[in-house]
Amino acid sequence: MTKSTMVKAHTGDIPRNNPCAQCGAPIPTADWIEPGEGRVSYLWTCRACNYRFEAVAIFDEAPIARPLAA
Repeated sequence: MTKSTMVKAHTGDIPRNNPCAQCGAPIPTADWIEPGEGRVSYLWTCRACNYRFEAVAIFDEAPIARPLAA
């Protein structure tokens, strides 16, 4: 069994009560949050209609340049 690395997020930064993309019912929190370069993906599941969907937040900030080699 491997230990996964979780990214800590500030609770104020996490969207809450996102409306379901199908029925509009509020969803308290995302099931999964996956940060990436210049974006964050959220997986939502509606408990009212069982619909699952992904929402992606894309940031305007330029990504930090990483060196190609050390």
